[in-house]
Amino acid sequence: MRYPVTLSKDDNGTFLVRFADVPEAITFGATKEEALAHAQDALLTVFDAYIKDRRDIPQPSERRGVSVEVPALEASKIALYRAMRERSINKSELARRLRWHLPQVDRVLDVRHGSQIDQIESALAAVGKRLVVDVIDAEPKRMARILASGFPKIRRSRPRAAHNKRAAKKR
Repeated sequence: MRYPVTLSKDDNGTFLVRFADVPEAITFGATKEEALAHAQDALLTVFDAYIKDRRDIPQPSERRGVSVEVPALEASKIALYRAMRERSINKSELARRLRWHLPQVDRVLDVRHGSQIDQIESALAAVGKRLVVDVIDAEPKRMARILASGFPKIRRSRPRAAHNKRAAKKR
């Protein structure tokens, strides 16, 4: 899911990023690269607010030129939210179908929370959807940027068993 952006030079020398599909998402940076790095965060912040306000999340328009990609985990959460709205399923109903507590549903819909993919798959199944993953070749320009800046750090979570042992020791 890629959202097209417009990059423009602001009157104070910074670069301004705007999303035609999401007018509330605006950010800036000292350079074009810095502005685009902030753009993904601005977009996800607005999507998080849309979910909290129970608003529709717009589909990206046809992309021409520069665009910002929504990461896979966040895109799957947005797909879940859209499916819930499409089928008029609220959070309480999803919790009932999954036999989850409401805070678990809140976390799986929170675009800032690092949910497990199996939780999202379960939630999608509960609304009659299925998650499909595809791997494609990277765009040469994007790959060059990634290689130049270094690969993003991967968050590693502690295995559940180790976490439980550590919690038990603290008691």
